[in-house]
Amino acid sequence: MLAQGHSRRAIARHLGWGLNTVLRYANASRWQDTIRENRPRPSRLDPYKPYLERRFTEGCTSVTQLHGELVAEQAPVTYGMVRAHIATLRRDPSAAPPRPATVRQVTGWLTRHPATLSEEDRIGLKDLLTRCPELDTAAGHVRDFGEMLTDRLGATLPAWIDAVEASRLPGLTGFALHLRRDLDAVIAGLTLDWSSGSVEGAVNRIKKIKRQLYGRAGFHLLRKMILLQ
Repeated sequence: MLAQGHSRRAIARHLGWGLNTVLRYANASRWQDTIRENRPRPSRLDPYKPYLERRFTEGCTSVTQLHGELVAEQAPVTYGMVRAHIATLRRDPSAAPPRPATVRQVTGWLTRHPATLSEEDRIGLKDLLTRCPELDTAAGHVRDFGEMLTDRLGATLPAWIDAVEASRLPGLTGFALHLRRDLDAVIAGLTLDWSSGSVEGAVNRIKKIKRQLYGRAGFHLLRKMILLQ
């Protein structure tokens, strides 16, 4: 169109382009000169991005908290700057912090037999116990109680209760206190071969039948249902 004698403004109107775009193409001696490099503009946040990325990797993903930390250091940044950069980190899977273990997961690691844990579970539990001495103490008590249940070592229960009370761990201390209230029965349950499991199973079965009948089952109907089954 230039060779045909059209002006640059006429070309811009004809193509629907901006005049600056037409000028860039018209003045280029080769096509490579028409490509703009999309270099990021310098930002006041640039000196603080490594700090934000480190804190994000550590697990702190709250924009409000991170912005507050930078403001406390007199950083000339706005909330919007921090929010935009954290949003890019959240979109990057490699920069996302590892998801912490849930309470259910940690409870499973502590209460399951060590032989049933996967290698990943063992590593996670070991790291957790290293960072939390109180949880490490609780895990030792849980393991000892599991050995009592498995090997029927009821005679060691009083010593276990004393050790738990000395550790002053809220959850386990309350559990040990309840065991003291009926200590002889608990020791017998952890020592003798007799069990009320079959009786409890029968009771749960009767309750299940009653629920299936929407609570309308009296004694005679329940007796019939159980005998028929």
